[in-house]
Amino acid sequence: MPEPHKIALLDGPVAIAGALDIERTATGLVPRRLPAWTRPQVTDPYMRLMVPRPAGVRLVLRTDADTLELDVFVTRFRNAHYPLFPVAFDAVVGGAQVISRPVRGGDLCVVRAGQVVETAPGEAEAIRFGGLGTGWKDVEVWLPQAAIVELRELRADGAVAPGRVPERKWVHYGSSISHCAEAGGPTSTWPARVARRAGLDLTSLAFAGNCHLDPFVARTIRDLPADVITLKVAVNVQNLDTLKVRTFGPALHGFLDTVRDGHPQTPVLVVSPILCPTAEDRAGPTVQDGTGRYVATGEGSSGLTLVRMRELIEEVVAVRAERDPRLLYLDGRSLFGPDDADDLYDGLHPNADGYRRIGERFHARVFGPSGLLPMSGADVRAP
Repeated sequence: MPEPHKIALLDGPVAIAGALDIERTATGLVPRRLPAWTRPQVTDPYMRLMVPRPAGVRLVLRTDADTLELDVFVTRFRNAHYPLFPVAFDAVVGGAQVISRPVRGGDLCVVRAGQVVETAPGEAEAIRFGGLGTGWKDVEVWLPQAAIVELRELRADGAVAPGRVPERKWVHYGSSISHCAEAGGPTSTWPARVARRAGLDLTSLAFAGNCHLDPFVARTIRDLPADVITLKVAVNVQNLDTLKVRTFGPALHGFLDTVRDGHPQTPVLVVSPILCPTAEDRAGPTVQDGTGRYVATGEGSSGLTLVRMRELIEEVVAVRAERDPRLLYLDGRSLFGPDDADDLYDGLHPNADGYRRIGERFHARVFGPSGLLPMSGADVRAP
């Protein structure tokens, strides 16, 4: 068998799909999910930790190698109240077979209230995918959605050529419910499941704790190529109490105005929050109590409950849809509702089973044959 040889990660046959910026470090490359021009505008420390967490980012190539080796340095994050969720790299071979490799090295950071409070330093790690098989095949290496990844070197024991990225492009904006740190692996997030099943090229702008209708995100979406755009909004606004009844509607209108500046005819689906029992009838902020469960603590008529936010989102879409028939609305409770509440492990976030069901329902309700935006002739892959 040939000895593994180095494959260029930039200016070579490997595409880094889903990344909008590549940061060069002294030792490697860090994929980022917002363009470089946004860096000065990302002022929140927690958002700065989210942009380089490569949800939906994958290396795309075609190869006759039986083995790929990827040297990485990974920074993992653990909520102070809970054990570390699995962090893994997933290789998808031939569109169907998934080979998952867990990460055990790198730095491990403990996070409390959005701040890193402790860091245990670690070492770089070599991720090895063997047994890929003989002959040419398409391979995607999905990077961990819940960690920061520095790519250092890719090696293969065979030839590598450019791979195939689906032609139809899906841009999705969302919160931790779309970031899916708890999903167990990068191909187990619900957007990844949906994208693979529908044959879509996913760009994930899902930022845990940071879906606040930021103008720089709207401008990013405006400038991206897209065949379909989905916006799953509002829960972080309630969580951090960042907008009020007076300002939320205009902020959503403004976000949609900017997106429409670049995509006047592209289908846009706005999705309201899934169930969060503590926040349905109580305003934010929503904070973790002593057990780690999230509890809404706000009061007053100016605060936003999830019930009120869904009403406002539906009203905004309805008003605009009179002149914009390609703007659609989906109630998030149709993806995860009262019957699913037992799978909210902390009162706010679904567990891995919950995310799996969200993916199944989203695909059926949005991209399936009877969905809002059916993808006829989709390149269906096993989720």
